[in-house]
Amino acid sequence: MKFYFGPLEGVTGYIYRNAHAAFFNNADKYFTPFLSPNQHGRFSSKEINDILPEHNEKIVAIPQILTNNAQDFIRTAKQLKAYGYDEINLNLGCPSGTVVAKGKGSGFLANPGALEVFLDQIFEEAVTKISIKTRIGKDIPEEFDRLMELFNKYPMEELIIHPRVQKDYYKNTPNMDAFKKGLEQSRHEICYNGDIFTTKDYEQFNHAFKDVEMMMLGRGLIANPGLIGHITEQRALDKEVLRAFHDKLYMDYQSVLSGDRNVLFKMKEVWFYMIHMFSDYEKYAKKIRKAQRFGEYEIAVSNLFKEQDIVKDAGLFSSKESV
Repeated sequence: MKFYFGPLEGVTGYIYRNAHAAFFNNADKYFTPFLSPNQHGRFSSKEINDILPEHNEKIVAIPQILTNNAQDFIRTAKQLKAYGYDEINLNLGCPSGTVVAKGKGSGFLANPGALEVFLDQIFEEAVTKISIKTRIGKDIPEEFDRLMELFNKYPMEELIIHPRVQKDYYKNTPNMDAFKKGLEQSRHEICYNGDIFTTKDYEQFNHAFKDVEMMMLGRGLIANPGLIGHITEQRALDKEVLRAFHDKLYMDYQSVLSGDRNVLFKMKEVWFYMIHMFSDYEKYAKKIRKAQRFGEYEIAVSNLFKEQDIVKDAGLFSSKESV
């Protein structure tokens, strides 16, 4: 099985990706948070920092593009090619209301005619390999049949399927019947994405879909940065390694961000997921959330690591609790 680290806006930027690779080094690809082409045709300074080759030297980084404009995609692909990237991912999965309202992300799935015109153009002008990350539709799973017919027309690198519709966001359970159907219909390599939080989740999936050789992990891997090692080598997450990973992340954010507030905001986003790996974490989570200064934060984190244990194969959220 190949494992991909899925993108999460605000969390899995280059600082996080490099810290994860430094201590866990077992993701085959890291997908960047999406780049959104703008009317000026230029990357923002934040986007440039995230895709600079020197910020992704020791990992395989795959830039992700979010757009419904073929010319914007083509222009951005050429810019990324100039940076040395030979694979780009198209985001047809983002369920955010603001994104969907603009007909982008999973909102694009509601208009297969326009999507077909878009795909015709970007594959005709392709300067890199193109993979696609998709949901199974916008409103109902029955939309997926038409989408699979469409996807099968193009020479994509791989198709990453998150088997929920846009309206599900991250609630309800993944529609495995739809995933199975898509797997049977596809002429492409398929990567699975959705609700793999524990080794048990992985084993259940692997038992049901033995022919699937690629898996994208997202929230589950942010919660447990050692999840891939636990799956592949039965190596439980080590508290000392997790602490070292945390400390590198914390220090590296301080090197590029100014002020306690900005750094702590980034760390709190990570802790929203990672805190679930600890026993009796509630009071520590509250103190981390309330921390406004480095000193307060460091005491809360130090006490958490000192006083609580890592919970073996802890689950992240139930589907009802997922964000």
